[in-house]
Amino acid sequence: MIETGLHGKVVVVTGAAAGIGHATAMRFALEGCRVAAWDVVLCEHCPPDWFGLQVDVSDSAAVDEAAKTVAEKFGRIDVLVNNAGILRDGQLVKCRDGALLGRMTDEDFDRVLGVNLKGVFHCTRAVAPYMIRHGGGVILNASSVVALYGNFGQTSYIASKAGVIGMTRVWARELGRFNIRVNAVAPGLVETDILKNMPEKVLEEMKRRTPLGRLARPEEIAEAYVWLASNAASFITGAVLSVDGGIVTGT
Repeated sequence: MIETGLHGKVVVVTGAAAGIGHATAMRFALEGCRVAAWDVVLCEHCPPDWFGLQVDVSDSAAVDEAAKTVAEKFGRIDVLVNNAGILRDGQLVKCRDGALLGRMTDEDFDRVLGVNLKGVFHCTRAVAPYMIRHGGGVILNASSVVALYGNFGQTSYIASKAGVIGMTRVWARELGRFNIRVNAVAPGLVETDILKNMPEKVLEEMKRRTPLGRLARPEEIAEAYVWLASNAASFITGAVLSVDGGIVTGT
């Protein structure tokens, strides 16, 4: 049996106030890790032993300062989970009888990429030097199963999540020589607040198209992150792990 090797590690989790991020931070804490919980809002329900910071990952200066603060407090950063993400779904254009009724705005497109793609860039760029200084680390990026096959009405989201996969593979090549592993997780639909505005018929259709017949629980995605960060995955880098109940197969 391989020990996880995670006890005492310093783990930064972005988007840690709720959903997958919160479940992931909780799971790393159970491994005895020291958790730095970053979110654009203060984490109201975080355990008192977590180190909570209010951070907008789309703000490069704020991210640099937060990484410095964590490194100064704990002396190192061992694992980064780039989980923070947003949705602003909409069709590229809406037309009826040849007339243009609406189109995706620059603001919505840029905001999604600013958090989901550029935020991953900001956080990884800020944290990687601390990992290099201390002999290695693990960077885990949140992609999505829709980045692998597309989805109606999600131009900006898919652009961001497909970009994350590309950056993951580049960084695995660039940072491997420093003993830094970089991988991505591609969840399917997960039972989080982000689905509250999705029509019930759409959710039911997604369940129907999933061979396991249900949505994922946040804790199931968290387990994937912990496994990839552990010694059990010590020779895995540049990979994309789908945690989707088989939805790609069922599409």
